[in-house]
This record gives sequence, structure tokens and C-alpha cells, in this order.
Amino acid sequence: MKVAKNSVVTLTYTLRFDSVDGEIIQQVDDNKPFVHLFGNGTLLPVFEKNLDGLEPGADFAFELNSEEGYGELTDTAIIEIDKSIFEKDGKVDENLLKIGNVITMQDQEGNPIDGRVKEIKEDKVIMDFNHPLAGRNLYFSGKVLDVRDASEEELSHGHVHGDGGHHH
Repeated sequence: MKVAKNSVVTLTYTLRFDSVDGEIIQQVDDNKPFVHLFGNGTLLPVFEKNLDGLEPGADFAFELNSEEGYGELTDTAIIEIDKSIFEKDGKVDENLLKIGNVITMQDQEGNPIDGRVKEIKEDKVIMDFNHPLAGRNLYFSGKVLDVRDASEEELSHGHVHGDGGHHH
């Protein structure tokens, strides 16, 4: 069976910066492969396009430029925040506020969003909310291990159940 919309795909992959020789960002091997309900819009579109039609045993390798990946770095994602937000019991937690630290905050809709501490001023903190992979070209390589039809339940829920999926 080939990878297609509404199939459940099991694969291993290595994600690197820029090219086949780039620094490894993430590696998913046979011990805990990536299991995904294909074609429901949760993966990067170019990632799905490159896997479409592959069969079990097929290898894949492709590049994503930053636009196809996580977008360009934007200045609008760098925000100045009052230092008082980070206070607990009237004091700023110095362990939390360190340059380079990633702090999970909330956006206007209350969704969690990760920001990196970029600069600490007297009463303000500059946070960078760009995706950590924004502005970077990415290189995926890997192998399709298995392809099966998604069950009715998986399709109605929009994700994989059972082996490799999520468990209740």
C-alpha cells in the first residue's frame, strides 16, 4: 500500500540543518518511530508532498527552505515585556530569567507559546518568539516502515490510535 491521504504512516527520519551533512536537530529511529495520520494538515505541506505515494521500505530525502519550513525570522516576534510579569512573591526568579532560557508563556488567545530570553534590561525583558527553526533551511531523510488504512475512529478523531499513536 502507498502513502496517501487518510493512511497511517510509520517512518523513521533524521532532521538536519541545511543539508545531508548538516548538524542533526532530531533523530527518530526504529525503537520509537514516528506514526502519523497522513493528509490531515498537521505536517508541513512540503513534508507530506515528498512522502505522498511512497511504499513501505522506500527511502526519502528532501530539503525544505525556511519558507517551506517554519518561516522567516520576523522582528515582530521579538517583544519587550515588563519584568514584573516574571515576579513571584514580589521578586524576579533569577534562575528563570537568563539569556537563552526558553520560557513558555501565553499568546493573546491563551495558547502556550515558547519565547527565548534575548536581553534583560532594568525593568524590561526582550523575548524572542520566533520558532527555533525559523529562518533555517532543513533537510529530512528517512525511511517509510509501514503504511495502513486509517480506521473510522482515527479519521473522525484526526489522529492515530493504538500502537505508536496516543493512548487514553
